[in-house]
Amino acid sequence: MREHQTMRLEDTEAGIAAAAALLREGRLVAFPTETVYGLGGLATDDGAVAAIYAAKGRPAFNPLIVHVATLDAAKELGEFDAESLALAGAFWPGPLTLVVPAKPGSGLSDLVTAGLSTVALRVPAQPLARRLMAELGAPVAAPSANPSGRLSPTTADHVIDLLGDGRIAAVLDGGPCTVGVESTIVTTYPEPRLLRPGGLPVEPIEACLGTKLAIGPGAGGTVTAPGQLASHYAPTAALRLDVTKAKPGEVLLGFGPVDGTLNLSPSGDLTQAAANLFSMLRELDGSGADVIAVAPIPHTGLGLAINDRLARAAAPRP
Repeated sequence: MREHQTMRLEDTEAGIAAAAALLREGRLVAFPTETVYGLGGLATDDGAVAAIYAAKGRPAFNPLIVHVATLDAAKELGEFDAESLALAGAFWPGPLTLVVPAKPGSGLSDLVTAGLSTVALRVPAQPLARRLMAELGAPVAAPSANPSGRLSPTTADHVIDLLGDGRIAAVLDGGPCTVGVESTIVTTYPEPRLLRPGGLPVEPIEACLGTKLAIGPGAGGTVTAPGQLASHYAPTAALRLDVTKAKPGEVLLGFGPVDGTLNLSPSGDLTQAAANLFSMLRELDGSGADVIAVAPIPHTGLGLAINDRLARAAAPRP
């Protein structure tokens, strides 16, 4: 196993510039927020977002929180109603994530939203994070910088211990996080609702809104958070999985040696396949075919996430 090949970047202008340059190249950089260290990748880059899932060993394509420098930057990515604007005005920058309808044409990778119609947005308060966002000038997808199932890191040393074997390019060292638990996640669509408790208590949120928050995902799955719906990102066409040869009238989404109309990764690279998944499904769905047949994908590494996503897309529709 490789030891400590991940760079540690200091809290300096040079360190921030180096971190931003790596992110622009599509590489992964962990950085501090006031809550926990986030594992950052350019939110508009399918490959970078797929690499986040690979680095974490994330078991499913769960929606990721997108970090931006300002509310104005967030408005370019999502649609804010009066209540969400009130919350942003009161608690941003800070440990509050708002789930709002995604704005069409934002350029965000479909992997960030897991193909959903909503996007989770946050303006962090940590000064180094804000300087990095400003230097980069682009949205950053950043779940916690730890392998899935492990404790979230609150220092750069934690990140090095968890991911410092070279699977991420760098960690920007901003010292210990001051909050130490993940952000609170709230939506106001179609009603104010707490999706995840976190670093911002519920009481000031309710005081700001003048109403109690509903709890949980909501009836009918109107609001989505990781793993809440059996059927996500279902294309118009039906899906048939684990197919090596398409039937007449089907289009085949290939993988590795199983070729088709499109191929997720001719070389069998699961990270490449993950990066291509949503865009290729959308392209095949637009072909007018009634059925999209999908080649077998290994149930290892990112293949677990790909198969999870395909199973949800193939599930019976509500």
